[in-house]
Amino acid sequence: MTGDLPPRDEYIPRIVDAQVQRYLEVFGAVEVAGTKWCGKTWTACRHGESVSYVDQALALAQSDPQAMLAGKRPHVIDEWQLAPLIWNAVRHAVDRQRGLRGAWLLTGSSTPFKKDDERARALHSGAGRIGRIRMRPMTLAESGDSTAAISLAALFEGEFSHATVPGDAASLAAAVCRGGWPEALDLTPSQAQLTAREYLNLIFDESVPRHGKDGEAARRIALSLARNLGQAATYKTILSDISGGDEPLMTTTTLATYLDLLKSLYFVEEVPGWVPEKRSPKRLSVKPKRYLADPSLAVALLGMNEQALLDDWQTFGLVFENLCMRDLMVYAGAHPDISAVPVRYYRDDSGLEADAVVELADGRWAAFEFKLGAAKTDQGVASLRRLREKVTANEKARTRPPAFMAVVTGTGEYAYQPEEGIYVIPLRALGA
Repeated sequence: MTGDLPPRDEYIPRIVDAQVQRYLEVFGAVEVAGTKWCGKTWTACRHGESVSYVDQALALAQSDPQAMLAGKRPHVIDEWQLAPLIWNAVRHAVDRQRGLRGAWLLTGSSTPFKKDDERARALHSGAGRIGRIRMRPMTLAESGDSTAAISLAALFEGEFSHATVPGDAASLAAAVCRGGWPEALDLTPSQAQLTAREYLNLIFDESVPRHGKDGEAARRIALSLARNLGQAATYKTILSDISGGDEPLMTTTTLATYLDLLKSLYFVEEVPGWVPEKRSPKRLSVKPKRYLADPSLAVALLGMNEQALLDDWQTFGLVFENLCMRDLMVYAGAHPDISAVPVRYYRDDSGLEADAVVELADGRWAAFEFKLGAAKTDQGVASLRRLREKVTANEKARTRPPAFMAVVTGTGEYAYQPEEGIYVIPLRALGA
């Protein structure tokens, strides 16, 4: 059963387009997964020739998953997780035709089952047959709020150009409140926050209960994460936030299941720690930092607007960090030679840190500090310099020097190079 494709002339190009095309040339099928409302369906349909909307034919999809595969190829199967056995049907179809490339595009806004669910074990991973692409809300470069004059990929090749962009805090706060939702591009920040609040209601009133969890408990956890953006918050910290008394609201084991669910809904982003030595076991033991899928969701959870952010510079700084991380994940993910985990963070026992580390598969890496105000640029440069000196000092570790390092600013107007190997780049000048 096929439906109508969205009008192609209304499509807003996305950075992930190149990755989708590249994957279609390699895999028999490609899954485009990510948070609701980020534009997955439109992007998949832009690369497809026909589409099946599973939610419009759910009974058929559940009784006969094979029916959803019919259509001119590449054929899009939208929201496949509503009828999970579609996954195996696609995998078997790919297996049956050696050398098949780019036959199906699947979109999903959640994983259908928990890893320990018996039904999950019935779904094959699809490794080697189905390529997986993570899609996120629009970056500033995609929404037109960044000139994208400075390319992350070009920086890795040693190419840098000076640039000047607007540096006012008010328009940045507006962009944060509006978020990266394609349908909110033409809305005011206040109108867009209605969209963000509706998104939260959808997650906590429908999606979370559908997975057997309490929506109000999940909302409390999300609020705690919004209060601790960019922090490696412990379970103890989150439990203290959500309990509001001596008795914890839940056990640490239960909290872990809630966090896993919010990740599976692509609502929470976890950023693992970075250790220079690729084979070091510490890479697996460093606590992750957590962000939300879009900074507008943090603003909505905290009950703020653009003026409130301007009046509370500390909170604005945390939300700006979430904005930077969202965009950097997209820009890094677009690099054809990116490592399996595109973005990590660095923090050692002495307190030396970098907000983000982007590492390529060939070992090249770059570190970033995020500073909302241009006044703290020198502090960021000094911190990056210390990091470079420390991680390259141990000859036994054989850590190569960084390809470059950068302080990403919110209200800075100028992109420049204060010293060799270190740049200052306004976020509104950065692109893929």
